[in-house]
Amino acid sequence: MIVKPSVLIVDDSLTVRMDLEEAFQSAGFLTKSCVTVRTAREALSEPFALIVLDILLPDGDGIELLKEIRNTLATSETPVLLLSTEAEVADRVRGMKTGADEYVGKPYDQTYLIARARELLHKRNSVRAEVSETILVVDDSATYREELKQALESQGYKAAAASSGEDALRLAVEMRPRAVIVDGILPGIDGATVIRRMRQDATLRATPCLLLTGSEDPRAELKALDAGADAYVKKEEDVQVILARLAAVLRSSATVPAAASTSSLFGPKRVLAVDDSLTFLHALADQLRQEGYDPILARSGEEALEVLAVQTVDCILLDLVMPGLSGNVTCRRIKSNPVWRDVPLLMLTAREDRDSMIDGINAGADDYIAKSSEFEVLSARLRAQLRRKQIEDEHRQIREQLLLRELEAAQAKAALELAETRSRLLADLERKNQELEAFSHSVSHDLRAPLRSIAGFSQILLEDHSDKLDSEGTRVLHVISDSARKMGQLIEDLLEFSRVGRKELRASIVDMTNLMQSVINDLVASYPGRDICVSVGHLPACRGDQALLRQVLANLIDNSIKYTRNRSRAQIEVEGQSQPTENLYIIRDNGVGFAMEHAHKLFGIFQRLHTQEEFEGTGVGLSLVQRIVQRHGGRIWAEAKLNEGATFSFTLPRMEEGGELRE
Repeated sequence: MIVKPSVLIVDDSLTVRMDLEEAFQSAGFLTKSCVTVRTAREALSEPFALIVLDILLPDGDGIELLKEIRNTLATSETPVLLLSTEAEVADRVRGMKTGADEYVGKPYDQTYLIARARELLHKRNSVRAEVSETILVVDDSATYREELKQALESQGYKAAAASSGEDALRLAVEMRPRAVIVDGILPGIDGATVIRRMRQDATLRATPCLLLTGSEDPRAELKALDAGADAYVKKEEDVQVILARLAAVLRSSATVPAAASTSSLFGPKRVLAVDDSLTFLHALADQLRQEGYDPILARSGEEALEVLAVQTVDCILLDLVMPGLSGNVTCRRIKSNPVWRDVPLLMLTAREDRDSMIDGINAGADDYIAKSSEFEVLSARLRAQLRRKQIEDEHRQIREQLLLRELEAAQAKAALELAETRSRLLADLERKNQELEAFSHSVSHDLRAPLRSIAGFSQILLEDHSDKLDSEGTRVLHVISDSARKMGQLIEDLLEFSRVGRKELRASIVDMTNLMQSVINDLVASYPGRDICVSVGHLPACRGDQALLRQVLANLIDNSIKYTRNRSRAQIEVEGQSQPTENLYIIRDNGVGFAMEHAHKLFGIFQRLHTQEEFEGTGVGLSLVQRIVQRHGGRIWAEAKLNEGATFSFTLPRMEEGGELRE
């Protein structure tokens, strides 16, 4: 079941209400009418798809009612079309500033108003123009139109009808028909002209068109095809022949709509006419309405700028000589504004001298027309400017699409190059890791044998021959033994450092609080006689390789204990924070610290901020810690003051169960 959109019409004129009700109902809307502000408020207790609102009402101001509508939650998003006298520019400006979606001046054109109403509903519902399933039949014979409509509907098509070429173009823009069947001879513009104009329009040019004719002229088919028709059918043919030709055209024709951002040349067009003569303005407005335009009237350059600030227009007709801002000054201000500069502007003037024309064109006008010219000339120039603007919009869209494709191609190329570079770097890193590991194993193998000999013989001498050694000899043997032990530890650290770069990470959920407590218990026990106080707050769990993370914690805690040996009591604080994208872990001590100007050396291999005599260490531990943290996708840094302690902070990404570690 199709739900019809409902329209609330608020106007004190019985004639206007009846006319609008008939127009909206014929267009498939449900309607409800009100005369006053009070009855409109009562009616708004139920929802409406659209509100058509007069400004001058018997018991109040329509714009004040509009303000209430916008400030009420239930109606704040409902499209509102103001319908009032064209002459009151101030009302138009005030209404648009208050929140009206559209303003149509009285007297209005029914077809134009309905088209604007549908456009508002499409915009508010974010519905883009699409090709419909409707076949548009265009013929001035009501009998033939009805016969063809019934035949189409019997075949499962939807059908709509128009009696003139002008109505056909407006309906085509509004409904985007699947195809058009148009009689060759029509009042106003003929069928061939209808097709030719559709082929000139970005939004309609792909629509299949069948031209019907009763002409016996043998050249009629050539003329039809030359106009752009997809097929040519004589009216005396059986209706089944027409249906067959239609089916064939639909099978072979592409009916892809143009980009929704391109406006149709034949859609509702709003023209701002600016002249200090009300007589001329009203006469011009009548002629514009007859051509299907919506005129907006302004009596000065100042009023024109006020209108442009609140409402978009498709074209501007500007008088040259006016009190206040002249036409040339107004034109310069319009063309200097980036929002308005592309709107076609035609200068209208009673002056026909060459200098005035040159001044107008130099001010930025797109065309210059004498008021004495026939309206047909103005109409043709107006259509030409609108057509130029549409072509420019099409070209701009094409350029934007080309630029977008170039950008996408460049991004794809950059991504490919980045992937290739990353692959090369990873391969290079893998090669270097392999070389480092091979070198480390080779060196360790070559060093372990003599180290074992040195350590073993030193121990034998100390244990079995100490009675033959003096105190200096004993001291030297202890130094040799300690040096051998330290060398062995350095070899182990180097091997571990080389393995971390290649070692496969075994991910699991790690309880960092329990892991830290286990590390602390083992380390404190290895420093008998030291007064060590370690406080551990809650540490958020993470997903990582528990064995490697244990090495991180062990190295950092061992450093804190080691570098607080000059304190009577080692105080170490451990805390953690769960942040939006990562977990933060902090280890703080009251040790000797370091000067921050040397902090950049801290994580470099074999970089030491204190001498070996002051504090033992191989110079590899913090480099190993950094490498493990980075392999987990985290980062590490340190802050300190000399003799006031150090703070080491590192992060690990927050990962859900099953999340992957960063390789």
